[in-house]
Amino acid sequence: MSDHTAREPQPVAMTREALKQDRIRTHFEKTHPEVALLTNDDFRESIAKLLNERPAGSEHIDGVYLFGYGSLVWNPCIEVAERRTVRLEGYHRDFCLSMEQGRGSPEAPGLMLSLQPGGFSEGVALRVAERDLDSELLLVWRREMLTGAYVPHWVTLTTSEGRFPGIAFVANPEHDRYIEGLAEHDIVHRLSTGEGVLGSCQEYLDNTVAHLRDLGIEDDYLEGIQYAVHALRGGAGR
Repeated sequence: MSDHTAREPQPVAMTREALKQDRIRTHFEKTHPEVALLTNDDFRESIAKLLNERPAGSEHIDGVYLFGYGSLVWNPCIEVAERRTVRLEGYHRDFCLSMEQGRGSPEAPGLMLSLQPGGFSEGVALRVAERDLDSELLLVWRREMLTGAYVPHWVTLTTSEGRFPGIAFVANPEHDRYIEGLAEHDIVHRLSTGEGVLGSCQEYLDNTVAHLRDLGIEDDYLEGIQYAVHALRGGAGR
């Protein structure tokens, strides 16, 4: 085995066990020591602050709802007590977070979805029961908040049966991974080429579109990007 091969990072699956053992952090610390990471104490402080600020209506909910709009839809890695298809007004999906690790590399950076102000988005509300909040929210924060590229916000989620509060992870415009106004052809190129230890950006895109469709959700933005990515890569459609 060559020295180059020996140094290549090994794949890291995004699983519940990996999050429980904090393997994503361990990987970053070994392979990207230059990347600043939030600590587990930071996570617990953030979670406690958010839970202490539960908005009106939370008293009727056993636990809290998380808004899934990307990989949380198809690979939450946590104990979910209930799932509901929901609409979020005031935020839309956008590929606005650069990925030079995880699903990208410095040579071929990828992109990750986040939420931006304006418009609306549809996704899934995942309820974490009150008894499980300490353990399960820590896993979510290890997954979503490791580099601080997202900011957790209380939002209002809507179904045909009514409205209720939930937590959504919104883009942090102050973070160095944040990219505003990236042209569509640049988005398509990055999603076509980005790949890292967590897999490829195309896999992330395809899974998100497919599982949203399973929920009866058609997202024109995502489906248009997916069509262009497959066309660029010579795929046989979506």
